[in-house]
Amino acid sequence: MGEESFSELEVQEPVAFDEDANWQKKRVYRKQHSWLIPLFIGIVLGGGIAFGVMRVLNHRVSEKMTVAENQPAQKAAPTMTVTVAPVETTRVAQTLSTTGTVAARDLTPVLPQANGLQIKKILVNVGDFVKAGQVMAVLDDSLLQDQIRQAKADVEAKQADVTSKQADVASKQAVMTSSQASVVSNQAIVQQKQADLAQAQAKLREAQINFQRTQGLVSQGAISQQQLDTATTNLATATEAVRLAQANIKSAEANVSSAQANIGSAQASVKIAQANIGSAQASVKSSTAKMEQLKTQLRQTLVRASVSGVVAEKLARVGDVTGVPPQTQITTVVGGTQKLFSIIQDGKLELQAQVPEVQLTQVKAGASVQVTSDVDNRVKLQGRVREIEPLVNQQKREATVKIDLPATSLLKPGMFARAAITTVITTGLAVPQKAVLPQPDGSAIVFILSGVDTVRAQKVELGEILVGGRVEIKSGLQLGNTSQQVPYYRLRVVVDGAGYLKDGEKVRVVNSQ
Repeated sequence: MGEESFSELEVQEPVAFDEDANWQKKRVYRKQHSWLIPLFIGIVLGGGIAFGVMRVLNHRVSEKMTVAENQPAQKAAPTMTVTVAPVETTRVAQTLSTTGTVAARDLTPVLPQANGLQIKKILVNVGDFVKAGQVMAVLDDSLLQDQIRQAKADVEAKQADVTSKQADVASKQAVMTSSQASVVSNQAIVQQKQADLAQAQAKLREAQINFQRTQGLVSQGAISQQQLDTATTNLATATEAVRLAQANIKSAEANVSSAQANIGSAQASVKIAQANIGSAQASVKSSTAKMEQLKTQLRQTLVRASVSGVVAEKLARVGDVTGVPPQTQITTVVGGTQKLFSIIQDGKLELQAQVPEVQLTQVKAGASVQVTSDVDNRVKLQGRVREIEPLVNQQKREATVKIDLPATSLLKPGMFARAAITTVITTGLAVPQKAVLPQPDGSAIVFILSGVDTVRAQKVELGEILVGGRVEIKSGLQLGNTSQQVPYYRLRVVVDGAGYLKDGEKVRVVNSQ
């Protein structure tokens, strides 16, 4: 080792030296560390300068703090003017989302009442509203018009025949009446002739008595032969008078029989004539009925709406023949008759929604339904569950739920729509939608007024969108109290101005909603 190293070792050892030795060692040490003196002086000067500067700065700060302490304390002024609204309770509907197809609730077919007629005019189009009894189409009635004219002429001819036969009956009844009068007259003649016969017979008996008396007197010679001849002549005359009276009676009786025979013939003729009248009248009725039937068919050439509603289908074309559907419309035959139109009765629509079997127990008849459309944001309808079909589709394990829809022009049969079926109604909290601020991470916050003029950011979980521009708060504003044990009904959230606030910021509330 060198001399300097040895010296250093000696300095480090704890050995006593005399003063000369100590002075010699100090001289050697100073010689070796002379370069530290300027460094030490610089450090001391720098520290002094720094100390002076710090003292000046501290003096100035002290002066400012003294001034500030002497001035009255002032609060920070609010930076934003806002409006607030209270947290409210509301009835929240839990829903079951599904989809379905819009269909007509009652689709009524319109059929022609007369087949074999050509369609002449069509007066309605799909989408038109028609009233019950309104004419929708007109069929060609030219053939029916001709048949009606022929039937009318036939009725008139047969009515004339009836009139003729009625006249014949009247004539035969007159003959019968005349024959009856002749019978009465001849019967009177018979009676008269019978009286004449009785008188002639009386004269004959008198003539016979006179003849016998005269004959006896002549034989006695009491009277002359001439008187006997006179008596004989009187007897012969009386006898002839009786014979003639009897002949007259027979002739009168023959006339009575003839008149009675005429009556029978006339009665038979009247009956025949009356039968002819009945036949003619029946023929008139038949022809009249045929004419009325043709007139009915003529009225049936006007195809009328059976119910009021909206025209859903127009299957008829001008030129088609009723009862003979084109090959493209074979499926439109109803009960053997071609369907011309279909009407949505009263314009009522329904949504036939498909609900999985496992969720059917959640759906009840009468439940409220919110109906929307993916293709038309204007569709926001309130429907109601009318019925649940009893059969479940075995392949898809779904049942059809029929939902009544309000009258609207936005939906048509066959369109697709979404349905949110209300299953349960619960009580929850709600705030205005404007108070909710979406965050970049997908969450949402609201600013709660804390105290008088300070806001606090509160993270919340959103639920259903409610009516009146409100939204359900599922968590973050728990029903009853918050994390600070403040009842919900005392909470107020910032509405206008919420988007410009920061947590803990001072605000000025101008009004409460």
